[in-house]
Amino acid sequence: MNERITVKVLFFATLKDRTKNSLLDMELENGTNVKEFKELLVERFPVLEPLAQNMLVSINQEFGYDQDVIPNQAEVGVFPAVSGGSECATILKITTEEIDANKIIAEITTLETGAISSFLGVIRGITERDQPHKTVFLEYEAYIPMAEKKMGQIAEEIRERWPAVQGIAMIQRIGKLDPMTPTVFIACATSHRDTGGFDAARYGIDRLKQIVPIWKKEVGPEGEEWVEGDYIPNRGD
Repeated sequence: MNERITVKVLFFATLKDRTKNSLLDMELENGTNVKEFKELLVERFPVLEPLAQNMLVSINQEFGYDQDVIPNQAEVGVFPAVSGGSECATILKITTEEIDANKIIAEITTLETGAISSFLGVIRGITERDQPHKTVFLEYEAYIPMAEKKMGQIAEEIRERWPAVQGIAMIQRIGKLDPMTPTVFIACATSHRDTGGFDAARYGIDRLKQIVPIWKKEVGPEGEEWVEGDYIPNRGD
């Protein structure tokens, strides 16, 4: 039986509001590291899941990193990235609600924004190329927690490749959807149009199609079938 330890957890800013806690005593298994601790927090407080990618942890008033082991009686701080300088919004969501592109664009636009590069995917009712056919409706399904986590990974990859990208939005709608309905929206905000925003948005939708676990069933006059891809993720994808 693993030994248990006790830590004092301090919540700050958005995380304090979401959990409705500023201070909490918490028991952990001896040897729990920061990555495992954050997973336990999200399990205990599901409202933190959308913030998990940007959640920072301190151990006894020093920044803690994923593989750092939390000691007994530690004071553990949990908070979002420290404010100061430009704040770049990252909006990642699987939703059943209608995609409001204008609202999303407003959320990633700041006084420094000079360009928004975006891709809006819409359901076709008629497909002419490859195997021509008609579509009555599509039904989208997603492994939501993993999908939003992989969206976060894509956002990190975009910022690594195109450092000038500021705000990023990646929204996928699921459920039963009719032709001419927007299903996916990718947007990247930059200060100028020539700093990688177009390429970043294209990368975002291409990468989403590769590694984000989302599937669609296509229903037409002649029947229905799940549309499957052929990309097999590599280790690290």
